[in-house]
Amino acid sequence: MTFTEDASRIRTGSAPRAMATLRNLAIGLMRQTGWTNIAAAATTAGHATTLLKITC
Repeated sequence: MTFTEDASRIRTGSAPRAMATLRNLAIGLMRQTGWTNIAAAATTAGHATTLLKITC
């Protein structure tokens, strides 16, 4: 539940599959950079995007 998948309102068409692909890509990138704790990596990434003023 690190990415709050259960709270997502995306339910129709190909959007759920696309979001799952993006989540898996993000997790894969975190693992490639050496993170073993995805929740901690996501929190750190969240802080970084806040500092850089990047919004999704």
